[in-house]
Amino acid sequence: MSSDHELHEGPLEGRNLAIYMALGSLFITALVVCNLVSNKFVEVDLGFKTFVISVGILPYPLTFLVTDLLSEFYGKRRTDYVVYSGFAALLLVLLVIWLGGLLPALPFSQVQDPAYDQVFGNSIRVIIASMAAYIVAQLVDVRLFHFWKGVTRGKHLWVRNNFSTMLSQGVDSILVILILFAGVLPTPTLIQYIADAWIFKILMAALDTPFMYAGVWAYKRLVRS
Repeated sequence: MSSDHELHEGPLEGRNLAIYMALGSLFITALVVCNLVSNKFVEVDLGFKTFVISVGILPYPLTFLVTDLLSEFYGKRRTDYVVYSGFAALLLVLLVIWLGGLLPALPFSQVQDPAYDQVFGNSIRVIIASMAAYIVAQLVDVRLFHFWKGVTRGKHLWVRNNFSTMLSQGVDSILVILILFAGVLPTPTLIQYIADAWIFKILMAALDTPFMYAGVWAYKRLVRS
């Protein structure tokens, strides 16, 4: 396999390019989906605690796993490209939702204007809040990943995977809850929502560690073969 410098800075081609595009596509898909379903709040009982979370949190840890994989394989610059592409995709989603709200539904439409507005009207505000939190948290994640990689001299993959994700998801949880609900909900409720979201994401980040190792193992064999 190529050296780390060549892998991160050289041209992408063949399987290397295909893996990069597949991971980028997975990242953007998970990002868009979690924003579209984030208006629904549910309780998730894990036995020791019942979490009050948005449904959008369920696929969101996948985006951090993917950025960690991208950072490991392709470096900070190319991972940033995917993060910025995700931001552009959310802008497009926001534009389409807004345009859809401007156009009146026809009588035979399965989704009438009140239903559309109820489902997607609040999505604009949610997506704007999520976009602000997302761009900060994802860029923090990428930089923390490379910081820990430098501290550990490229060893202990679990350290950079977990510490970068857990800290950056805390940034995301704090920002999105405050943007959405500061001044609307009482402070104790804000703290509960932030804590529930962050703790749940930390648990998911810990669970994704085997997938991180499996991804690195599979990547090395695909690129070498």
